[in-house]
Amino acid sequence: MKQHLQRQSGVANVDVSLIDGKVEITPKEDGKIEPAQLLKATYDSGVSVAALDVVARGKVVKDSSGSLEFQVEPNQAFVIAPNELSKGLEPFADSATVITVRGQLYKKPVGKKKPDTSAPLKLTILEVQKKE
Repeated sequence: MKQHLQRQSGVANVDVSLIDGKVEITPKEDGKIEPAQLLKATYDSGVSVAALDVVARGKVVKDSSGSLEFQVEPNQAFVIAPNELSKGLEPFADSATVITVRGQLYKKPVGKKKPDTSAPLKLTILEVQKKE
């Protein structure tokens, strides 16, 4: 699995802890990581994924339909799944405020279903860590 993940573009380092069943992926300084590709690479290596959590830094923007997105790069953003914490981000939409969040992009559904990596992953905000 580690080798599958390290071959993905934008990945600088992969640390695997078999004791707690967690994998930590560090992006390259100028790299862009595609979480759906990481999810697919993990499943392709024969390992299932219980959850895909991220810590990301970016800005809150509104898309053309008015939904909130978390923009981590000029051309990469994640639709924010509505919850109580995401409501608190609405005032920062389209502002210059940079926010660091801990969120979840994937949680394994009940049963042994393989994830649909063609569907866009939605970001569920779990914690707002910093506003700059």
